[in-house]
Amino acid sequence: MTSPLRLTLAATTGACALALGAAAPALAADDSGKAMVSVFHGIPDLTVDVYANGDELLSDFKPGTVTDPQSLDAGTYDIKIFEAGKGPDGTPALQKTVEVPEGGNATVAAHLSADGQPELTAFTNDVSQVDAGKSRLTVRHVAAAPAVDVRAGGQTVFSDLTNPKEDIAEVDAGTINADVVLAGTDTVAIGPADLNLAEGTSNVVYAWGSAEDKNLALATQTFSGMESSPRGVPAGGSGAAVTPNSTDLSAGWAVAGGAAVLTGALVVRRIAGRRG
Repeated sequence: MTSPLRLTLAATTGACALALGAAAPALAADDSGKAMVSVFHGIPDLTVDVYANGDELLSDFKPGTVTDPQSLDAGTYDIKIFEAGKGPDGTPALQKTVEVPEGGNATVAAHLSADGQPELTAFTNDVSQVDAGKSRLTVRHVAAAPAVDVRAGGQTVFSDLTNPKEDIAEVDAGTINADVVLAGTDTVAIGPADLNLAEGTSNVVYAWGSAEDKNLALATQTFSGMESSPRGVPAGGSGAAVTPNSTDLSAGWAVAGGAAVLTGALVVRRIAGRRG
């Protein structure tokens, strides 16, 4: 299995440099010099416009939405995120300098920190092949909320997941049922809920929003084409498909709050440790 991409965030004055290593499956030959980049918007109650090097990249981008992967030329991008209609000459809500090397596959998430401050985090998307009959599940905690444990069939699968960390497992493909509890407790924060994980897919679940403001929700991102059988088409470039989805599950949160993530109730094999 291909090693995950290496990713580094280096703080700069008024910006942040994003380095995406090129250890993922290679892009197609005609995509030489390119990288695949998605954007997730996880800041509640703020519709935004996104600019790259002064040009509008996304307009009226709503919370809980993840874009399809875009093939970008390798290079440096000055990313500015404005409240909708207030760019490009106004003061951005977020500004980052993003360095995109050739061959990367990542999602850049605009979200709240654990203490509720807007920030940007870049995550490497693992689009390597999965075993026959399996699906990959990645859980990303990008909510202003405390740590959680994730249970499948009452058994803890992911434990003590904190913002802005992620955890990854390979699970049996199929519809699975899960719930989320506040870390170290049996207090159910969300669920039970079902998630359909198709064979040969890589599924990312984002827990976003604010526990204090009671607007926590889930969004999912799905990459396809990772089957290990001959019919599979290796992903990692333009072949990766993304299914945006947002589910408002704030009503199911315990009064104490917490972060929501989903994982499988079937047999789970951990394929990577806590990252981020």
